[in-house]
Amino acid sequence: MTYTTPEQLDNAYTTLHKTFKTGKTKSLAWRKWQLKQVFWMVADNEEAIAKALNTDLHRHEFEAYYVDIEGVKKDILDTLTHVEEWAADDIPDAGFLFGTLGSARIRKEPLGVALILGTWNFPIIVTLCPLVAAISAGCCAMIKPAETSAACQDLMAALIPKYLDQEAIRVVTGGAKEATMILERRFDHIFYTGSVRVARIVAAAAAKHLTPTVLELGGQAPCIVTPSADIDTAAKRIVFSKYLNNGQICLAANHVFVDPSIHDKFVERAIYWLGQYLKDGGAEDAVRIINEQNYDRLVGLLEKTDGKIVYGGKTDREDKYIQQTLITNVTMQDPLLSSELFGPLLPIMALPYREACTITQRGDHPLGVYIFSTSQHEIEYIIKNTLSGGVTINDIMLHAAVPNLPFGGVGNSGMGAYHGKYGFDSFTHLRSIVTIPPYFEYLLSFRYPPYKSSNISKLRAPKPSFKRGESMSDQKVGKGMVDVLRGWLKWMDWGVKWGTQP
Repeated sequence: MTYTTPEQLDNAYTTLHKTFKTGKTKSLAWRKWQLKQVFWMVADNEEAIAKALNTDLHRHEFEAYYVDIEGVKKDILDTLTHVEEWAADDIPDAGFLFGTLGSARIRKEPLGVALILGTWNFPIIVTLCPLVAAISAGCCAMIKPAETSAACQDLMAALIPKYLDQEAIRVVTGGAKEATMILERRFDHIFYTGSVRVARIVAAAAAKHLTPTVLELGGQAPCIVTPSADIDTAAKRIVFSKYLNNGQICLAANHVFVDPSIHDKFVERAIYWLGQYLKDGGAEDAVRIINEQNYDRLVGLLEKTDGKIVYGGKTDREDKYIQQTLITNVTMQDPLLSSELFGPLLPIMALPYREACTITQRGDHPLGVYIFSTSQHEIEYIIKNTLSGGVTINDIMLHAAVPNLPFGGVGNSGMGAYHGKYGFDSFTHLRSIVTIPPYFEYLLSFRYPPYKSSNISKLRAPKPSFKRGESMSDQKVGKGMVDVLRGWLKWMDWGVKWGTQP
């Protein structure tokens, strides 16, 4: 396989930095033009994209459209609708002096030249959607698709130069050697999607240049099924996440905690629904494991488990096929739960939801927590007693599909967020600007030396509205009308004096 040469990499890197310095990509007209070009690149090549996804992952045409193709197109259309609004200056609440008289504002500046490192499990959408965000913010971008999904990598390497501005957007290809060469260079932003292990390498390389990063990772996302849950719906939706992309999704259910009182019924319905998904060609249409390395890892875990396989377990190394598999009678010490599964294996544990929360909190924070319950008390308890990138209640993964909700992790499941405005923000620097009128010299003349103690009164903060010695039980949460009026009067008084909000 031929990858980008060092000379080609140098040329791409130099060109992108030169282009950004011209200010070309800051133009809203340029941003809109390029966003539309990405749209047409996808729309014109839907069949080729679906074919490449099938070559790499044995992905069915429907799944290619369901996730990648239409997902990218919808993201572009939403971005085009809002990009001018997102890029407009924000006017902060800066008081009368600096806000009204000083015209304080926040300007949205592109960070510069961004490096986007894609991943193999959704090689089109997780490469192009960050690119959409980078373009919307006015950045130049170097894109490196995942080499593991070679057909999609080669397709993007062929299409991007045909559709997009090569002065500002370049695609490079390579494996670990080429990625190392790329990361030795200084970028203004790095966006990486993939594993925690590689994320540490990316973050360490970025730290040498003080480069900000967004790291979209994963983790052991738990499903917590409480006694009040709709058991059939929970089983149907949870096992679907192990069929979609054969469970090779950072957001897929890693394991399930089911209340002991409904455990057997849940397992029964999970077996039923997997059977429904795999009949009438469903098994043949299922995505395959990406390569032999991941196949061997998953089969090795399945062979080592102390649990009981109640459904599935069929494997075929030549076809890289692992059947969606349900395993019961496991504990958190089982080899299956030693790390994120990232495959079609689903361990199921009988455990009350409160204990499930305790166990979840002991581990690394996952990218998602999935709660199946009809009791608001149970739902609030689980949310309060866990921490994750996001939460979907009574379904799987859908918090990541909601337009303009931030998608990202926390701790080992990642840092930073994107999707919609949050993608724009991740590639944007918020630049504070204030214009000082000439007459400010009179208003602020007390700041100059020689200092006078008599001017200390002009620096005083306003008197607090609270009393010394208050306890926690004295605290009020929320504001009544009296508090709002009092705050407005104080703001007016303080703002007129010094232009500072209390």
